[in-house]
Amino acid sequence: MKKFFLYICALVLAAAVTGGSALADIYKYVDKKGVVHFTNLPSSPQYRLYKKSTHESNYINGPVSYKLGMGGDEKRYDKVIESLCRKYEMDTALVKAVIKTESDFDPFAVSSKGAQGLMQLMPGTARDLQVRNPLDPNQNLRGGICYLRQMLDKFNGDMKLALAAYNAGFNTVIESGWRIPNIPETRDYVQKVMYHIKRYQ
Repeated sequence: MKKFFLYICALVLAAAVTGGSALADIYKYVDKKGVVHFTNLPSSPQYRLYKKSTHESNYINGPVSYKLGMGGDEKRYDKVIESLCRKYEMDTALVKAVIKTESDFDPFAVSSKGAQGLMQLMPGTARDLQVRNPLDPNQNLRGGICYLRQMLDKFNGDMKLALAAYNAGFNTVIESGWRIPNIPETRDYVQKVMYHIKRYQ
């Protein structure tokens, strides 16, 4: 796990450049759900210094296309979301509700279980969806929306079952008799997403 976080930190440091300027200090905090948040612009005292910048960098073109300090902006990804929703015939309110519940629109969110990015893709799921960098917002959204479409198709358009499958895995839903599993986290997850859907409609 320690090596994983060092890897994430390396990616984040690489992305923290604006026009070739000095790298910014990196701050981190872990929320109640176990989601790890990184930023160079701490917005609350919950953030603690994780990595201090010690040198200048001319790093411009790297393996990632995002920048720090952009998480939490619910409108920042609207055009990408709308485009992908048209492609996969998805409801934008549903997708935004999932993002809100999964990561609160933080593209650098990493859960204690290893789920990453805006739509919290697990490494195995990301590989299956050909998402090479789950912390890249565009790749993450494409993979997450595609996967959510797959869950809707698998459960015949039943939104609540699709959401339960997105959270707990489709096999768990099937083994539960094609019902929302009796898992507190999953039941709470479905309720939260349904609540946020109404906000975005």
